Amino acid sequence: MYDPLVEHDIGQGAVYPSSYWAAQVQNSGSTKAITADQSTDVVVVGAGYTGLSCAYQLAKRFNREVIVLEAHQTGWGCSGRNAGFVLRGTGRLGLAQLTQRFGAECAGLFHQEYGEAITQVKRMISAGNIRCDSQPEGYLKVAHNAAMAADLPDQAAFLQRQFGYQAAYLSAQQLKRDYMHNTQAYGAIKFPDCFGVNPLALAQGYAAMVQQSGVKLYTGSPLQNWQRTADGGFLLQTPGARVRCKHLVLATNGYTPKGLYPALNRACLPVLSSIIVTQALTQAQLEQSGLQHTQLVMDTRALKYYYRKLPDNRILFGGRSAVYGKDAEKAVYPARLLAALKTCFPMLADLRCDYHWSGWVAVSYDDLPRVCEAEPGLFYAAGYCGSGVSFSTLAGVRLAEQASGVAVPPLPIYQSRLAPFPLPAFRRLGQQGYYQWGRFKDRFL
Repeated sequence: MYDPLVEHDIGQGAVYPSSYWAAQVQNSGSTKAITADQSTDVVVVGAGYTGLSCAYQLAKRFNREVIVLEAHQTGWGCSGRNAGFVLRGTGRLGLAQLTQRFGAECAGLFHQEYGEAITQVKRMISAGNIRCDSQPEGYLKVAHNAAMAADLPDQAAFLQRQFGYQAAYLSAQQLKRDYMHNTQAYGAIKFPDCFGVNPLALAQGYAAMVQQSGVKLYTGSPLQNWQRTADGGFLLQTPGARVRCKHLVLATNGYTPKGLYPALNRACLPVLSSIIVTQALTQAQLEQSGLQHTQLVMDTRALKYYYRKLPDNRILFGGRSAVYGKDAEKAVYPARLLAALKTCFPMLADLRCDYHWSGWVAVSYDDLPRVCEAEPGLFYAAGYCGSGVSFSTLAGVRLAEQASGVAVPPLPIYQSRLAPFPLPAFRRLGQQGYYQWGRFKDRFL
């Protein structure tokens, strides 16, 4: 599997991975590779949520000429591989942690921005009439042991008191009665406005909106290298053509090839997340497991598990995977996820796995993303830490605003670049150490 921390070449024109999502959608085939030299106002690199949202805003709202370059297919990267959790937030820090780091007023702005991110996704779905299997709202943050459950009532009360957000505490008994018979569920916080989608269908819907707005979208067109021009613009090289532009937007996040933009490469740790999708549950299995709802679920482990029931009664179950891309397809990883699912739900012991795939998320050094002008005329958004389905759409909006001279909310994530990792050559060793500590913590603490 392509590994952005190792490889300079992302490849060209690869098909979608053999995921459940890809099996549910049809690629329209309305895009092709760029084959002739061109000049334009803005080039956006990457046809995931961030890049497509940015391109749409630039064309539709700011009337700018835009080209999108995608190495493979629309949504080929994380946008088409994730679990489809449209959550309130991004990065790895909750509102309590943001309050401690930046103060209550700034945390309130984060809360508003996270709400706007969910609203923006809904706007796009409505405006584009995107059929992406949107499920009814609700997200459960589930305590995986009694110690983690002890803090949940205070966490819910804090969200209600400080932000007016109607999070609700659910006891272990309520959780079992209304949502699941998970043997490792000791209580939960319910977030009312999050929901699930088919993420690849959402990305393809964005792509259709982008093309309808006049943007030129080229797939099978990787950016091989770029350089500054004498007038302060950019000259980009793809396998089939060169493109000149005034502004360059890198919307590549966890799929940024090694060396493409060293400042960004040093500031992100690509981390693999893996997902399995099971066979469809029978009615008896649904009743035995209690999984007769459409709530998104994530637990409180250091190495988190996340899951949801899909529209056809299959269970999607995900978690961390291999450290290196070359190991991503090893059978041990889907086997671990299936075993973890059955540990939580012993009544599903006979369940088999029908799909398995992996994708890269980009982790930042300080656990927060950045959406910024990194240098004159060059913009990027990255570092969502695996929590970017909703925020990446809004990040595209903020990138378009920054590139067009429009003020954005005064949040730290819009006012600085990603900080590089100390000793970046040793990031994977640090990741392995964290995984060992996480497994110990989740089992014994």
